[in-house]
Amino acid sequence: MSTLAIEARERITLRHGSGGRAMRALIEDVFLQRVEANASPQDVGPEAMDDGAALWIGDRWIVVTTDSHVVHPVFFPGGDIGRLSICGTVNDLAMMGATEVLGLTCGVILEEGFLREDLERIQASMAEACREAGARIVTGDTKVMGRGEIDGIVLNTAGVAATGRVVRDCGLSVGDRIIVTGAVGDHGLAILAARHGLKLEGDLASDVAPINGLVRAALSAGGDGVIAMKDPTRGGLSSALHEMAQKSGVGIVLEEVAVPVHEPVRAAADLLGIDPLHVANEGKAVIGVRADAADAVLEALRAHPLGREAAIVARCIAERPGNVILDTGFGKRLLSEPEGELLPRIC
Repeated sequence: MSTLAIEARERITLRHGSGGRAMRALIEDVFLQRVEANASPQDVGPEAMDDGAALWIGDRWIVVTTDSHVVHPVFFPGGDIGRLSICGTVNDLAMMGATEVLGLTCGVILEEGFLREDLERIQASMAEACREAGARIVTGDTKVMGRGEIDGIVLNTAGVAATGRVVRDCGLSVGDRIIVTGAVGDHGLAILAARHGLKLEGDLASDVAPINGLVRAALSAGGDGVIAMKDPTRGGLSSALHEMAQKSGVGIVLEEVAVPVHEPVRAAADLLGIDPLHVANEGKAVIGVRADAADAVLEALRAHPLGREAAIVARCIAERPGNVILDTGFGKRLLSEPEGELLPRIC
């Protein structure tokens, strides 16, 4: 092995934060090596690599999740780092079936010189997102670093919620349908345009929003027919589907024409040579449902303001387990999973 190859293996690169294969390998090789086994075999711990942990306490599940946010720019069309931090944590809880948030924490790390006016604007945005989600911040922590030691502001949020039933991301089986709750690619391309000052036609805005109410509607309509959920953040819809297929041991056929994509996003993606299926989202969910529950769940989603563009986009098959097959309408091919980070620091 060459010196460059050895050095590449010994150093962390941006692709290790992409949410795709490289990131999962890093977590498995480093962070899970010395993790103690769950106290209870029914608990969902870090080895599951799901959107959170689930602990059986008393007569219900307590779901816990945490996330750190380093988006650049801090303010972007459709949101900011504060709104992103609340929505990201609330949505991770919802992806485990826990839509009633008991409490959130917030850790703030600031760079010396950060504008107080911007900090107050971010805090107001967090408060508004909490109101939308029916959640509240119950404790937090603040640190200040020297100039140049961090880039402006870093937020860490954690969340706790209770639920009677945990939904995993590995519950798919042959014949199941997959629903995406709205158009894909908005967040990542809005960040890209804002970061680089791109003058693109059409309005590009992030989809960042708390979707626990939307997920609650899907669970109410589908009941036990809702069997898997994941939010298509880093790595986009493609990465979410690959992870769900691999964990569930099924193949997934994705109907390209069924995937909703806003025209400004499609135009920007075509111009930049980016596949919208690989672009991050912050207000969408990928929901696996039994075939006989699909119509009821879809109807409930479309009746919600955040789910009006929901669509059934894929089905699960026995062939090619762990793979995602893209049906373009003209033919079929394997859909690649993003290996690196198309755009770092998006969440």
